[in-house]
Amino acid sequence: MLLSCTLALSGCSAVRVGYNQAPTLAWWWLDGYMDFDAEQSPLVKAALGQWFAWHRSTQLLDYAELLAAAQVQVLQPATPAQLCRWNADLRERIDRSLQHAVPLAAQLLPRIGPAQLSHLDKRYKKSNLEFQEDFLQVQLDERLDASVKRLVDRAEMLYGRLDERQRQLIIKGVAASPFDPATWYAERQAIQVDVLLTLSRLSAGGPARADRESNLAGLRALAQRALHPPAGPYRAYQQRLIEYNCAFAAQVHNSTTPAQRQAARDKLKDWEDDLRALAAQRPNPTPDPGKPQPQQLGAIVAPADQPA
Repeated sequence: MLLSCTLALSGCSAVRVGYNQAPTLAWWWLDGYMDFDAEQSPLVKAALGQWFAWHRSTQLLDYAELLAAAQVQVLQPATPAQLCRWNADLRERIDRSLQHAVPLAAQLLPRIGPAQLSHLDKRYKKSNLEFQEDFLQVQLDERLDASVKRLVDRAEMLYGRLDERQRQLIIKGVAASPFDPATWYAERQAIQVDVLLTLSRLSAGGPARADRESNLAGLRALAQRALHPPAGPYRAYQQRLIEYNCAFAAQVHNSTTPAQRQAARDKLKDWEDDLRALAAQRPNPTPDPGKPQPQQLGAIVAPADQPA
C-alpha cells in the first residue's frame, strides 16, 4: 500500500520524497487507528523503522526489476493471462511484506489495552462510513460514475489522456463488471470483526498475551485471512472479479496508441529509476509524528476487490 502511495505522485523527486516519508505516514495512519500512548509510541516507531529498513534493502530492487520487465511488455499487446500473472506477482510481494511485519507486530501485542481496542472499533466505524460514501452511493448511476472516474484517473496516470473511444470502453467495462461493493463491504466488516476478536484474545488482559507463539500464530492467521479468503462464496466472487479485471485491463491496454504506450513505458522507467535510487539511500531515522504532515497520498493499484 505504501509503495503504491508513493507511485501515485508524478515526477521522480516526488516519488523519492514520498517513499522517504512513508515511515511517518505509516505512523500517523497506525496511531489514528490505535491511539498509542507515550510508552508505546517509541516501540511502534522503532518497529516501523525496522520494517522499512528491511523493505528498502531487500524489496525495492526486486520491484525495480519488475518495472524493468513491465517496460518491455507495455509496448506490446496484452492478454488476460499475462495480466493475471502480473496480478499474482504483485499479490505475492504484498504477502511477503505483510508476513515480514507479523513478528514485529506480535512484539507489541502485550502492550495493547482494552481502551485502544475500543478506539480501533470506533475508527473502523468511521472508515466504514467513508467507504459507503466512496463506493455505496444510493443511486446506481452515481456509483457507476464514481467507478468510471477512478479507472479513468488510474489509466490516464499511466498512459496519458484517454480519447472518447477509450472512455466509452471503460464505461462499458464498468457496467459489465461483476464488481459488487456491497459484497466487498460485507467481507471488509467480517475482517474487522476478526481483527478485534483476535486482538482482544492476544493483547493485554487476553488469555494468550504472554505466549509469543500464540501471538505470532494469531497475527499470521489474520494476514492469511485478509489476503487469501477461505473457501466459500467470497473467494469464488473474488476469483471471478480477478479474471474479469485481467480481461478488462487487457482490453483497455490494447486500445492504447503507440504514443500512449511509449508514455507508459517512460513512466515505468522513471519509477524504476526512483526505486533503484531509493534502494541505494540510507534509511530515514525513526519517524517523528510531530513534524508537519505532508499531503495525503493516493493509491494507484486497485485492490483485487475493485475494478481493474
